[in-house]
Amino acid sequence: MSFLLRSSRTLLSNATRYTAATSVTPRTFSTALRMSVKIDSNVLSQITAGEKLLTKQDGPIQNGPTARAQSHVDQQLTAEIIHEITEAEKAITGSSEPVANGPTATAQSILTNAGKASNNSIDATPNTTSQKPVSQQGQHDGTLNSATLHDITEAEKKITGQDSAVPGGPTARAQQHANEPITSEALHDITEGEKKITGGDRVKGGPTSTAQSELGKSRN
Repeated sequence: MSFLLRSSRTLLSNATRYTAATSVTPRTFSTALRMSVKIDSNVLSQITAGEKLLTKQDGPIQNGPTARAQSHVDQQLTAEIIHEITEAEKAITGSSEPVANGPTATAQSILTNAGKASNNSIDATPNTTSQKPVSQQGQHDGTLNSATLHDITEAEKKITGQDSAVPGGPTARAQQHANEPITSEALHDITEGEKKITGGDRVKGGPTSTAQSELGKSRN
């Protein structure tokens, strides 16, 4: 009888340890996938739109929310970077509270939506190009949408050899017209930005050519 009692206690103890060891693992894995989004042209264009609501200007201002975000391009959007965006927004509004649909609110929304999508599907990659290029996601609608801005940035990188867009360059000029039609005025601004990084000349397959190509595709 004592032998059976000891055996029962041993089995119960082992079962308890097994249950405790296996119940935590799935939760730990799932939370590791949350809140991951890269700062790319798509994210920057959305933050720029939020900034325009505050400044009423055609493009980003120096050291403003977009400029702060652009300094971290191709990095993961984090709480620390959002704090920088918030500080830049405060300098514009003079208020400690973020404005609805402003740069801070936009960045927070992007990060939150990315976390929700990651919980629904491991393969989901909203607002990031880590698995699927942005240029494959957009449609040829003749506007400076996130896909076109991404392609312009890539064309700029080939010229400069840098990992990110330069201030006042073609990408920065294009972002001033984010989600607007590709007009002659927008093309002129992109060309001026391209000349800045080339020393005065346009380049075959460069940012301006990329924008013109997108416009041509939208007309086909």
